Amino acid sequence: MSAVEAVYIFNENKQGNPCARHVYRSRPPTSRTLLPLYQRHPKPRPSVIYLPEVNPPTVLFSLLHSNLLFLSTASNDVEPLFILEFLHRIIDVFEEFIGGPLLSSRIESSYDVVAQLLGEMCDAGSVCNTEPNALRDDVDIPGWMDKLLGGVGLPGNELYVDIIETLHVTLAPSGRPLAALANGSIAFTSKISGVPDLLLTLSASGGKLGLEKAIELPVFHPCVRLARWKDRPGELSFVPPDGKFMLAGYEVDLMPSIHDLKSWSNANLQLPVSIEVYKSLGPSGAEFEVRLAINNTFPGAAYASLPPRPALGSRSSGRSTPVFGGGTSASPTLQDLHVTIPIPESVRSVIDLRASRGEAYFIASESVVEWRISAKAAASPGTATLRCTIVGPLSDSEDDDMMNGFHTNPGSGDYDEQQDAYQASSKEPAKASRIREQQESQDSRRVQQNAPLMPSSASVSFSVKGWLASGIKVDGLNIDTRKSRGLGEGVKPYKGVKYLTVSKKGIETRC
Repeated sequence: MSAVEAVYIFNENKQGNPCARHVYRSRPPTSRTLLPLYQRHPKPRPSVIYLPEVNPPTVLFSLLHSNLLFLSTASNDVEPLFILEFLHRIIDVFEEFIGGPLLSSRIESSYDVVAQLLGEMCDAGSVCNTEPNALRDDVDIPGWMDKLLGGVGLPGNELYVDIIETLHVTLAPSGRPLAALANGSIAFTSKISGVPDLLLTLSASGGKLGLEKAIELPVFHPCVRLARWKDRPGELSFVPPDGKFMLAGYEVDLMPSIHDLKSWSNANLQLPVSIEVYKSLGPSGAEFEVRLAINNTFPGAAYASLPPRPALGSRSSGRSTPVFGGGTSASPTLQDLHVTIPIPESVRSVIDLRASRGEAYFIASESVVEWRISAKAAASPGTATLRCTIVGPLSDSEDDDMMNGFHTNPGSGDYDEQQDAYQASSKEPAKASRIREQQESQDSRRVQQNAPLMPSSASVSFSVKGWLASGIKVDGLNIDTRKSRGLGEGVKPYKGVKYLTVSKKGIETRC
């Protein structure tokens, strides 16, 4: 069924005409019509927007990547994930053919290639070809043949496996998990002459049942033999195309069982960091504190039986209990650690930021507090703290009351001396007691006023080389010499594996 009507590519930092535009079917709205309708929605803008004012009513799909805005339209009933996945495939193909990072200048200078790719990937609205290896046979690229001829034989003679997991964890204020998922991708790079027949073996703690529980909703490249995976879960039998491609994808549910939830703690998820937020601290309740617990040892780390890949550091054989520092699966490295704390827009400023490790600063334009900890500072286990003081909106009545150190008595309207301005005489205990009661009442009122100004969540971002949250590991990568062709006698390609866990604001705690 025809689904994709058109694709528009804009430079997000520039207004006006798109960098590229391709119409597949019907008469979709023009770029000058779509862009204002998209920009009228406040940030963060949704990926799917319904436009009833367009004739006919249209659904607008959007994707941001490297300051580029990709838009696509559909006026009939389509699966939103189908269109969004198509936009992701366009980005992957563009980076493969015109290079990354993907910039508007590159798209404009290589428009002849871009137009061919958009035409081959979708025909009359039906997505037909999104594999880079297949597109090379159909797309005419200047200098591409010379590049291929220069790489005949693929002298690298290497096979690499990259497993990347992205965390999505949400914790309740009590610390109990509300959701805990890891989306995994297995990228494979083949630099070998001939047609090798490969067998990649995966495993997890708990054997076959543990692997079936760990890997949920798997998706595979067309080169994978599905019958082998169904008969023997964990074994991927395939003939790889040349170059780098996405071999498989999966989802892992990290949530503990119902019985484990009764005695749950952050250690059950085996995360390298855990975060807690304490609000309404200090006499007036204008302070909050963020505590970040950093672990440098924990069980369940993935390990590889393949040697490390040169210049990548995190490809190595490993142990079951790693220590952060080296960037290998025997010694994973915690990097790019930073905490993002959204602040209500009514807060004027955040002052007196005191971090025990790293640097913290308040970004007023985005209403967030960023706390960054270097890899060297994060290598030491323990608890890092950040304490901040908020400055709320100005109040005219409060300014008048506090002017010159006096406080207005709401009952009589008279000015009462405060303890901060004039110390009560020892001969007047009743007056001193009354001043203390007024101060306590004022502090209690300030705590209530500052409560809505406190942060409601905090998220942690990091990356760990040499470790996977799911515990999945590569047991082996073998070449079936009987089924392979053109390898030559005695060919032993170099093999390497890399593990990487990424959290892009993926661990969020509610407070």
